[in-house]
Amino acid sequence: MQLTPDNLSQLDFEKSPLMPAIVQDAATGQILMQGFMNDEAISVTFEKQLVTFYSRSKQRLWTKGEESNNVLKLVSAHTDCDLDSILILATPKGPTCHLGTQSCFSNAKPATSFLAQLEQVIVARKNDDPSSSYTASLFAKDISRSCQKVGEEGVEVALAAMKQDKQELINESADLLYHLLVLLQRSDSSLKEVVECLESRHKTT
Repeated sequence: MQLTPDNLSQLDFEKSPLMPAIVQDAATGQILMQGFMNDEAISVTFEKQLVTFYSRSKQRLWTKGEESNNVLKLVSAHTDCDLDSILILATPKGPTCHLGTQSCFSNAKPATSFLAQLEQVIVARKNDDPSSSYTASLFAKDISRSCQKVGEEGVEVALAAMKQDKQELINESADLLYHLLVLLQRSDSSLKEVVECLESRHKTT
């Protein structure tokens, strides 16, 4: 169930005054951290739009990033079928772990989540100096160049598959995905919208 400020009373805090709360990167799907929330912490999370926990060591509410500024911006909150645990989808601002890594769970993440991460890198680099960034150089050229690159890489993928050269197929597919992400950005579109389109098609099949 998706949580809103109006249905927080349905959470079952009678089992325990603290619920485990898992935070997941809303863009990449990577698990960022786990903490605990009481009823006040989840309410404050919605009020501030910043993920807030109850710190068992400090014995008080604690907003992630209140000292480091590496906050977790709330995207949505959900509970499980027993209403006694919480899943937070958030946008991280900086590394989540106090050790300086993106996640408190090190590099444990779905392999395909890198596509969303790559898309974020492309967005960050599109206004860089074209002479020092290949990504920026693509944005500096006419969009026809990006269209051409997607077409060329698509042909290379097909040729590699025809030759049954697995490594070349993987390499060319990587090139195709990268240039497709660039073209989507240049067209004010996103990987998320493409995935949503695929999901809608799946529902009708």
